Amino acid sequence: MTIARKDQIRALLKSIETGDPEPIAVVDEAKYIQHNPQTHEGSEGLVALFQRLAKTSPRVNIVRAFEDGDFVFAHTEYDFSTRRIGFEVFRFEDGRAVEHWDNIQPRLGPNSSGHSMVDGETASKELDRTESNRSYVRQFVEAVLIDGQPERLMEFIDGNSYVEHNPRLSDDLGELQTALQQVSDNERQVDYQTIHRILAEGNFVLCVCEGHFEGVHSAFYDLFRLENGKIVEHWDTREKIAPRSEWKNTNGKF
Repeated sequence: MTIARKDQIRALLKSIETGDPEPIAVVDEAKYIQHNPQTHEGSEGLVALFQRLAKTSPRVNIVRAFEDGDFVFAHTEYDFSTRRIGFEVFRFEDGRAVEHWDNIQPRLGPNSSGHSMVDGETASKELDRTESNRSYVRQFVEAVLIDGQPERLMEFIDGNSYVEHNPRLSDDLGELQTALQQVSDNERQVDYQTIHRILAEGNFVLCVCEGHFEGVHSAFYDLFRLENGKIVEHWDTREKIAPRSEWKNTNGKF
C-alpha cells in the first residue's frame, strides 16, 4: 500500500523524538537541499543526527500536515530545551524528499482570545476549491500585507467567525488593523515585501513571505483556513533571517 507523502513526513519528523531510522529513508540525502541557514548541509547523516537528538528526550507533535503536488507542508510543535512552533516544507522528487524549508519561533501565548499558536481545525476540506483558495490568499497578502491596505481586511476576512492564533493579537479585526497600520521612522513595523511560495490543500493555504518586522529582516509563514470563500482562521510564525555571514549553508532561506 502506498503511504501518503504527508504521512511519510509525519513519521520523519516524529523520528526526531524516537530516533527510529526507518522513516528517514524517505529523504534522498544525495540530493537533499537544506534551506535552514542555521543548519550545516552534509556534515552529519540524518540517521545519526536524529538518533543524537532523540537522546535529549525531545517531544515532537505534528499538529497538521497537507500535500500540494510535490510539496508537503506541516505545522509542528517542538519541545527540546525550549518549546517552539514551526512550519516545515518538503519538496519531493521521484518519490523522495529532496528539499526542505522551515520557519520556527518560540511558543508564546495563549493570546487574549484564549487561542494557542497551534489549536483549532486540523483537517482540510473543499479540495475542489484548492486553486481558488490559493488565489484568494494571494490577493489578500498582496493587497493588505504587501501593498499596505489594512482597511481592506473585511473584504477578505469573515469578522464574525474569525479565529486568530497569533499570540500578540486577538479575534478582533480592529486590533489586527491597528497592528498593520503602525509606523516607525516612516516605515511599517509589519512590512511584508515578497511572496516566495503559496501552498494549498483544500481550505488550508500556507503563504511564505519575506520582509521586515520592526526593522528586522524576517521570514513570515502564514497559514489560513477558509470557509465559504473567506478567511476564518489564521496561524503564523515569524523568524529573524540571520545575516549571510552567519549562514551554515549557501542555499538561502527561501
